[in-house]
Amino acid sequence: MIKAGRNFVLFAVSLALAACAKVPLATAPIEERAQIETALMRDISVLASDRFAGRQPGTEGEVLTVEYIIGQMQQAGLVSGTNDPGSAWKAPVALVSSTARSSAISIAYEGRTTALAAEDAAAFTSARRLLVNGASMIFVGSEGETVEPEMIAGKVVVMLGEPGVSPARRARLFEADPAAIITVVENAEAIANANRAFGRERVFLASEEEKRLSAFVTQAAMQKVLGEEYWNSLIEAAAGEDFAPGPLGAQATIEAASDRREFNSTNVLGLLPGQVRGSGAVLLLGHWDHLGECRPETSEDRICNGAIDNASGIAVMLELARRLSASGPLDRDIYFLATTAEESGLLGAKAFVEEPPLPLDSIVAAFNFDTVAIAPAGSPVGFVGEGRTSLDPVILEVMLAGKRELGDKQLAERFVRRQDGWALLEAGVPAVFLSSSFGSEIILDPYLSSNYHRPGDELEALQLGGAIDDLLLHEELIRRFASTTAYPAADK
Repeated sequence: MIKAGRNFVLFAVSLALAACAKVPLATAPIEERAQIETALMRDISVLASDRFAGRQPGTEGEVLTVEYIIGQMQQAGLVSGTNDPGSAWKAPVALVSSTARSSAISIAYEGRTTALAAEDAAAFTSARRLLVNGASMIFVGSEGETVEPEMIAGKVVVMLGEPGVSPARRARLFEADPAAIITVVENAEAIANANRAFGRERVFLASEEEKRLSAFVTQAAMQKVLGEEYWNSLIEAAAGEDFAPGPLGAQATIEAASDRREFNSTNVLGLLPGQVRGSGAVLLLGHWDHLGECRPETSEDRICNGAIDNASGIAVMLELARRLSASGPLDRDIYFLATTAEESGLLGAKAFVEEPPLPLDSIVAAFNFDTVAIAPAGSPVGFVGEGRTSLDPVILEVMLAGKRELGDKQLAERFVRRQDGWALLEAGVPAVFLSSSFGSEIILDPYLSSNYHRPGDELEALQLGGAIDDLLLHEELIRRFASTTAYPAADK
């Protein structure tokens, strides 16, 4: 494994490279850097313009964005990468939008049925309507992994809420196919928070739709229904080491409804064909989507233009397409993937994994580009995905030769699941995300606390020095991984 070898690998490759007289990547000629900056600014200016309205999937902004990316790929000399003559350049992604509309919860206990007030209870589903009628309730306390699936299948599971832990616990419990899950929360404020979190529009892949019913009920409501003494005894029992989930002796009726919209979006796929057939491929990807009109109509600036997130990443990918194409074919194919709906949960990347245009095991390396324009030149590189693939030795070697400093490893690790490369990693594709934007909290935190996912993410906020450094680093890496001589093995 490479995980424990960061310092060793750096030392080893430093010995191997000591006699080399390679020009550092970050010190490319001023004229070349100026040309790259002009190209990046041109693409970002178009993609982040008000005309593109924030590039929200399913809108006119998507149409303009997809047309622009395809046009630039064509001008760069790429061909369609969909491997589908009936759908050149465009890989359809079926999406569903769901917004909570209404819910009602009642609980029957000892011959009495209690309808819970809206401030004490809420239920949500991505389906148009789901109804659970009089299902038995099972109390699992804070248990998750230890609950026997057959105990809760078809039942209404009652679990205790715990900030930061509840979502993962709910996900595990849903795997056993319960009728619904009720999370018991502290008070009405927590119900209001649930309404804000679950009540807003959610977008997901049509292929991943799951008919789940999630409900939230306050402690006070459970005390009212079951009696304070009984409920408090359950809480006390759940805290004990010998606690075992069991029936409550109550039945729940839960109904939730949503407004749904089904629509198609698009991944864009370009290809720079290699000259050694069957040698595999290198994949470059970045998401084109952003948040669209993200503020109320009364706001002075309604549009989240997403200049940094992620017009900048698409711009870097397009400029790499131009530079790689201009230098002639490499051994391996180079795929360029502009994904949709990353902001909704890496959906475009997941759709690519579900229906790839090439065998996933033929991808020898994948590089993601996201939010690349906030760091000055010479900034340390965040290595998101370090230690998770066999790519590390080559990456560290090229970084050392280019005098690029490794950034904060803990910071980079925080984002490994929050970027498109994660969908590839989960499918066994060696994918990494290298960016000077994620190398230091001093660089990243001011952006996250100011312009991130806000209308202020515009051209004026751009810092392209680090983006140019990163582009040059990736160009060298791509040439290495696309060479069957420099990187003969596809061992992941």
